[in-house]
Amino acid sequence: MPHSSLLSPQHLPDWTHIDDVLLDMDGTLLDRHFDNFFFEEELPRRYAMLHALPFEEARDRLMAMYRSVEGELAWTDLEYWTERVGLDVVAMHEELDHMIGFLPGAEEFLRHLRQLGKPVTIVTNAHSAGVSVKVAKTGLDRYVNRIVDAFEVGYLKMRPEYWPNCQRLLGFDPSRSLFMDDDEGCLMAAKAFGVAHLVHSAKSSSQLPPSPLPQFLSVAGFTPFLNGRSPA
Repeated sequence: MPHSSLLSPQHLPDWTHIDDVLLDMDGTLLDRHFDNFFFEEELPRRYAMLHALPFEEARDRLMAMYRSVEGELAWTDLEYWTERVGLDVVAMHEELDHMIGFLPGAEEFLRHLRQLGKPVTIVTNAHSAGVSVKVAKTGLDRYVNRIVDAFEVGYLKMRPEYWPNCQRLLGFDPSRSLFMDDDEGCLMAAKAFGVAHLVHSAKSSSQLPPSPLPQFLSVAGFTPFLNGRSPA
C-alpha cells in the first residue's frame, strides 16, 4: 500500500481548469529506485572494476563527474557517459531493465486522465536512449499522447530556457496546464514561467520515504487523484 497523500482533498486540482497535463517520467511515474541504484551503485561498481579502484573512490570520482555537468544536457546524456566512463551505459540499462517499473498507482492515474479526456505529455530530462529502454519495458507510451525528452527541447527542465521552448513545441497554455515532477528545480522553473497547477511527487522511489516540499502541493501517492480509491 503506498504512503497516503500529503495533499489535502481541498487542494486537489480542478480538472475543469486544466487542458494539458505535463508529467515527469522518473520519480513521478516510474520508480526512481532504478536510476538511484544505477548511477550511485552499479555504474560505480563497474567503473571500479574497470579501473581497479576501491568502490568508494570510484563512486566519489563519478559523483564529481555528475556534478561537473549538472544542469547541462550532458548530465543525462547516456552516450556522453558511455564515452566518458568507458562503459556501455545504454547496454547496462537494457541488462538491468528488470528493475524498471511504475510507481504504485501510476498506471491507474494515467488511465484516469484518459477517462477525463486530458491530453498527457511526458516531459523528461532523460536521454532518448534511456527513454527507449524504459518505454520498451513498461509500455508507458500507450498511456500518453507524446513523450518529449530534454534533447528535443534543447535544455533540461530546471533551466528557465526550457519552458518557453517546450511551450512553443507543444502549444500548451501555462495558465491551464498541470505539471507534476519530483525535482524542486524543475517545479521552480515551471512556476517562474507561469505554469498554474504544480504538483510535487514526494515519493520518487519505492525504497525511500516521502520527501515533501513545503512550497508546493506534495503528493506521496496517486490516491487523491483517483477519487479516494486506493491505487491497484
